Amino acid sequence: MKGKTVLRGVFIFIMAMAFTTSSWAGEVYKLGFSGAITGPTSDAGNPLSKGVEDWFKYVNDNKLLGDDRIECTIRDDQYKTDVTKRNFEEYLDDGIVFYLNYSTGSTLGLKQDFEEEMMPTVPSSYHEGNLVDSNYIFIPVATYSENMVALAEYVSKNHKGGGTPKVALFIHPSAFGRGPVEDTKKAVAAGLNMEIIEVVEHGKDLDNSAMLKRLMSKGVQYVIAHTVQSPVATMLKDASRLDVTAKSFGEQGKLTFLGAHYTGGSDLIALAGDAAEGFLWTCSYNLTSEDNDKSKEQLALAKKYGRDDKAANSHNYAAGILQAQIPTEAIMRAKAAGLEVTPENLYKMMNEMNGSRALESFAAVGPVSYSKDDHVGVDVVNIYKVDGGQFKAISSVESEYMKKLRAAQ
Repeated sequence: MKGKTVLRGVFIFIMAMAFTTSSWAGEVYKLGFSGAITGPTSDAGNPLSKGVEDWFKYVNDNKLLGDDRIECTIRDDQYKTDVTKRNFEEYLDDGIVFYLNYSTGSTLGLKQDFEEEMMPTVPSSYHEGNLVDSNYIFIPVATYSENMVALAEYVSKNHKGGGTPKVALFIHPSAFGRGPVEDTKKAVAAGLNMEIIEVVEHGKDLDNSAMLKRLMSKGVQYVIAHTVQSPVATMLKDASRLDVTAKSFGEQGKLTFLGAHYTGGSDLIALAGDAAEGFLWTCSYNLTSEDNDKSKEQLALAKKYGRDDKAANSHNYAAGILQAQIPTEAIMRAKAAGLEVTPENLYKMMNEMNGSRALESFAAVGPVSYSKDDHVGVDVVNIYKVDGGQFKAISSVESEYMKKLRAAQ
């Protein structure tokens, strides 16, 4: 009796294995993602990783690759470059065909590794310096510098107080934060009508009162932030308490607050509350507060995979979706061209993703376009403004001065 039970168990196991094999008769394409799911900047990295995970689930569940599927390993590196490097090396050993990275520091630190391995890479970092001496890094959307300089251009064009607008830059104390400062200074040197009074690298201060009073004493009217949401929310609440927040753009004797990509979104409003009213923000992602067809697709994806409202409405969730959509598209195009899915062929597909072949994504405000000489995906940014507790688009722009700076290189 016991022997029959064992034989029956073996038979069931063999049948299960046969069914599994037959149900996935196609190829498995391995990818890897390493990001700050916990630790510093996890307020961005956590929802972003969920976007990556959910898009690849959607690809497999809906058989977008036919009988083939994508297997993307997602690991937490806690924003530590040494951990990221170890993850990347293990992914290489596992035979990945495409890599997704996260932080500015690790993208810069591993840039040469990507070159040596000839591994096409899409990072979550939009640092302009990622592109220097690099062939294999493809930035999904407008760079941090493009965001910052676009905000500086907006200040210059809309300043109504007469004279040169005086600006302070409020930045994250890291390579991520410092990256666009030099380009903003170059834009001013190239003729942008703006004076940078002070560059503030914020710490972990819970009170920005002294800083805000100092900026006011120096005649600063505009504060452009490039960091993550938490320190911006603290600054906005302190400014509201001190009653120094401008009620209209560029109001004399007050401070108008603006921020780039990782400073805004629904998370900022949740943290800052009413103090976020009037905050201006640049981002290349479509927001769910826009209530359009694109946002409905994002919300449907989040609902399908059981995400809470916080993740579903985050632009960082959208960022993860786009970061995953880009290699998915490259794989689909390689297959359609009858090419083997290899890093070399995916790199070829990436460089041909332009013109009529640009990628349209529900996550972004414009098409993703790459060529051999242009590895920045979405060129436009939306300028959003908090109005009634929601970010609403008031303009869509490209940075003219960044075009000039790149042309001069």
